[in-house]
Amino acid sequence: MAKVLVSGSAGFIGGYVVEALLQQGHQVVGLDDHSKYGPVARSYDGHPNYRLVEGDARDSELVYSLLDGCQHFIAGAAMIGGISYFHTYAYDLLATNERIIASSCDAAIRAHRDGGLEKVTYLSSSMVFEGTDRWPSYEGQEQEVPPPMSSYGFQKLAVEYFARAAHQQYGLPYTIIRPFNCVGIGEERALGDVEIESGNVKLAMSHVVPDLVQKVLKGQDPLHILGDGSQIRHYTYGGDLAQGIVLAMEHPAALNEDFNLSTQESTTVLELAQLIWAKIKGAETPFRHVCDTPFEHDVQRRVPSTEKARRVLGFEATTSLSQMLDEVIPWIQEAIRGGRI
Repeated sequence: MAKVLVSGSAGFIGGYVVEALLQQGHQVVGLDDHSKYGPVARSYDGHPNYRLVEGDARDSELVYSLLDGCQHFIAGAAMIGGISYFHTYAYDLLATNERIIASSCDAAIRAHRDGGLEKVTYLSSSMVFEGTDRWPSYEGQEQEVPPPMSSYGFQKLAVEYFARAAHQQYGLPYTIIRPFNCVGIGEERALGDVEIESGNVKLAMSHVVPDLVQKVLKGQDPLHILGDGSQIRHYTYGGDLAQGIVLAMEHPAALNEDFNLSTQESTTVLELAQLIWAKIKGAETPFRHVCDTPFEHDVQRRVPSTEKARRVLGFEATTSLSQMLDEVIPWIQEAIRGGRI
């Protein structure tokens, strides 16, 4: 079993990744500055194979010291949020995340040169395909279409350039992972959230699933959705994504490759809203909605090709959207009662 450094370990996807690594017997060092949610209690906090370090991934010396004895580095630290987050922190997303990835690569290059670190697994984003006009988006298409217009998408594309450049110049092995629309539990109101009005409900800057769930739970009727609801997404369970990330970290065929990790199932925002409504209010309650003006970078279609991950890694995301919601809705209900959302 390997020793793995996970930066951003207290984040939404990071929490699932740490859990998956521990379940498979790896030793895990987590690095997080708790800048998004503050300290978050996890079920594995007391696990004998887990050590959490509170610190800043922009501190290259700290990252380098934590890589001592590690064979793998999952570089997941970043400022990240939903669509309104992209607009509120347009500059910070670019500047902070560039500093994080540069410091992470600097540390990893040194650790690899020392002979211990075998590979870096970088967490990119489906937003690198923001500029596409044809679907499904396949690995390599991000270099064929216009670069993303949002600063977040542009910076995630830069992460991939960092990965390839560090390999080209310094021989640092890599795998690039692009998660698509992660859904799960653990996403709370961020410390830096700015409340956004959505009908009679004030939202934090989160993602579409928790936002819609909390609006329905709080009794919003008609339900407010951004845009006309025809936007297509592939909602992928955090546990499935974590399994795919760990698989790509370990798999020899993933060396110096990139992968989309996603469910194959396409869902419109309107279909998502109707499913959430039915699960909370019951199918007998008439569904009513109104359409609000969407944000500028609300991509209309985000549809991945999942063929490469299936063919090379044997990975498939199998958790259905209905199953995800059965887990997420009670969690958000309790978070609302506890004042965390």
